[in-house]
Amino acid sequence: MTTDTNFKITEASSSRIDNVDLNKPGFGLEFADHMLEMEYRDEKWQQPEIKPYGSIEVTPALNVLHYAQSVFEGTKAYHVDENTINLFRVEKNYERMVRSCERMCIPKVDREVFLEGIKELIKLDHKWVPQNNRNSLYIRPFACAFDPIISARVAEKYRFYIITSPVGSYYDRPVKLTTTQQYVRAVKGGVGAAKTAGNYASSFYPAQQAKKQGFDQVLWLDAEEHKYVEEVGTMNIFFVIDGVLVTPDLRGTILPGVTRDSVIQLAKHWDMPVEERRISIDEVMQAGKDGRLDEVFGAGTAAVVAPVEEVHHDGQSVTFDIDGRGPVGEKFYDAITDIQYGQAEDPFGWITPVDVS
Repeated sequence: MTTDTNFKITEASSSRIDNVDLNKPGFGLEFADHMLEMEYRDEKWQQPEIKPYGSIEVTPALNVLHYAQSVFEGTKAYHVDENTINLFRVEKNYERMVRSCERMCIPKVDREVFLEGIKELIKLDHKWVPQNNRNSLYIRPFACAFDPIISARVAEKYRFYIITSPVGSYYDRPVKLTTTQQYVRAVKGGVGAAKTAGNYASSFYPAQQAKKQGFDQVLWLDAEEHKYVEEVGTMNIFFVIDGVLVTPDLRGTILPGVTRDSVIQLAKHWDMPVEERRISIDEVMQAGKDGRLDEVFGAGTAAVVAPVEEVHHDGQSVTFDIDGRGPVGEKFYDAITDIQYGQAEDPFGWITPVDVS
């Protein structure tokens, strides 16, 4: 499979940036001036094009609308100074997207198009990268089926896009989580480890029910026994029990988060005890009851490190009297964001700087 990696670039005639408050951008509400588009047909990806951000005209018969053959990624760009924008572990996002594409029968995008396409967009739209309040530019690559046919089969045509959006905090306060015994996120042998659209759509109804009960998100349990913790709808989950950092291990039903992996690497770098293992919700609740559950936090690209103030299960709750991150979560948040914004040494080679001078 070959791709013409010479980017065709058509710049926007004017910028919309003056209409956006980069100090308070919200999340996923506004989009930068340019996007990348690439078409797959005749058994190969065609020349990628960077052009002004805008609407896409599609047929009502577009098969992705009916059969959800779609994958996406999420990464961010961080302002360092007027000449430099940092990308964080973007190659990990590419590797995960390749795995997602394989699982969803979508032709993989070439590494160079993915990585260089992001860089070209950053160079064009670097003024859209917020400079204050730990805000950033969210980068959303995605690929989807584009056959104009209603047929339950693997498509022959696809589109790949990259769009970007200035964003602030995904959560502006500690979150409340609840389990559910009625619904599951993923089953072994399914698509839980793929970043595919259907995973999120199927989680919306349980999350909506949880919000009606006063919670922010569902803390998903395994599909077979409804016993073991897996992840939250928007992030991976971590527990600090007796000073040990514990997170569910990857068994094909959990999204392998880039931030999750970063937290684990940092913990090992600091000689902090860390365990990737099966952890039951009963163990979590008992640790909370015994006073051994020091802290709970989520980790993800959008959320970064999000504090959890309540875990609810089967009518019982473990709560934390916090108005921000606990000491462990704060340590990880500071370390990760300091590396991202070029304010600390990067001993892991996580950063890809983009020269925008």
